[in-house]
Amino acid sequence: MAFDTPRNIALNTAMLIALASAFTSILVQYWSTGSVTWLTVIVFVVAFGVAFLIINWSIKRFIYDKVKIIYKTIHRVKSSKERRTEILDNDDPLDRVREDVLDWAEHKVEEIQVLKEKDTYRREFIGNLSHELKTPVFNIQGYVLTLLEGALEDPRINRTFLEKVEKSTERMVALLEDLDSIAKIETGKIELNLTNFNVVELVHSVVDSLEHKAKKRHIRLFVKDLGERPITVRADKMKIEQVLVNLVVNSINYGVENGETRIRFYDMEDTILVEVSDNGIGIAEEHLPRLFERFYRVDKSRDRNQGGTGLGLAIVKHIIDLHGQTINVRSTEGVGSTFSFTLKKSRS
Repeated sequence: MAFDTPRNIALNTAMLIALASAFTSILVQYWSTGSVTWLTVIVFVVAFGVAFLIINWSIKRFIYDKVKIIYKTIHRVKSSKERRTEILDNDDPLDRVREDVLDWAEHKVEEIQVLKEKDTYRREFIGNLSHELKTPVFNIQGYVLTLLEGALEDPRINRTFLEKVEKSTERMVALLEDLDSIAKIETGKIELNLTNFNVVELVHSVVDSLEHKAKKRHIRLFVKDLGERPITVRADKMKIEQVLVNLVVNSINYGVENGETRIRFYDMEDTILVEVSDNGIGIAEEHLPRLFERFYRVDKSRDRNQGGTGLGLAIVKHIIDLHGQTINVRSTEGVGSTFSFTLKKSRS
């Protein structure tokens, strides 16, 4: 006998009651008349039917309905984020509640995991921010104390120290501005000023502005467009300029002596793919998944010496995401890196 479902429980229990009733009737009749008649069979059938109906109704009334209450509670919680559906009286809730409880439990495990990751990320962010601010603050403190202790009167030292204080202050300002930019983007306080513009002209403008910086490191900048025709995109021109400046500056900072940076364009039907590639030092594969995280550094000492805030690539990704587009990176150590992002074509 199977007792794995309420129906089987009712069926088997009714069978036992019917058998008990029939056996009792047989004994009574046999003792009274010495034989068994059709009355015994009728008693068995009636007893079985009545017992089955009563037990089945009882189980459905006192067990099924209680399970439905549990199911509806779970369903109500789930419906706060999902589409609400009606539960019909003729639905079988046992299989559904088991399935939904498993789904709900799995969802809660995922939520807990996400919360743990966010907590870890928060701790890392606070630690990184503290570290980034601590360096220039301690530098400023040291220079000011040295000046106050007498170096201020020495013309050979005071100007040099004040210039160093200014440099550390500029770094703090840049860090705070980058943090403010990310905060505004993430909270939706920045609205895109979408216009149609020639992205090739914008790239040439960015390259011209960074030519002097590239020459200091003996790095050549090349732009390869799609020919004579303009490439018109619809985006926020100032934000895309910020993206291009960041990517080109990175390629210069981490390029090799006498190296090169190339900017290419690829027609992708509805979008334009912009690539910024270099033949620099490259990035190890294990760092690529976290490269766009705030303050994530492949080589902390090297990045800090270059004067970066560690927020540039995070801002770049936020800007591209804000446009509803994608950005990717591929890199090989000792070979170079390529950053590519898409922009929506202008229809006009």
